[in-house]
Amino acid sequence: MKGTKGEILDFLNNWGKDTMAKTIEIKFTDVDLDKETLTATMPVQPKVHQPFGILHGGASCVLAETLGSCLSNIFIDGDLYYGVGTNINSNHLRSKKAGMVTGTARFIRKGKTMHVSEIEIRDEKGELINHTTMTNNILKK
Repeated sequence: MKGTKGEILDFLNNWGKDTMAKTIEIKFTDVDLDKETLTATMPVQPKVHQPFGILHGGASCVLAETLGSCLSNIFIDGDLYYGVGTNINSNHLRSKKAGMVTGTARFIRKGKTMHVSEIEIRDEKGELINHTTMTNNILKK
């Protein structure tokens, strides 16, 4: 995707009206075009809890997959290609009841037909809540 940091964040935050990311209030907050990273936040509130009142692992996976997929799609030529997730491996390391989590995605490998990314989700204190790796296939339109 071409554009400035602000243009990319504006696009991502307004992409898709009734999507899962909007439902759980994921907000993209930073993209580093040089380091090729993407960051987003998600509030931890009852709608992302599991029955024990803590952050649902599936919500963490949604944040991670949203970041990993968007990371791939903003660093390819979107006129010719699109990236789709094919594998996700997520480790839930700490529980979280309330507040905000921040996820940052970075490439482990960025090939022409496959991207592998790492996503770290941390709380306000910097504690690692979740570590995810994700694979995207890069397909021709």
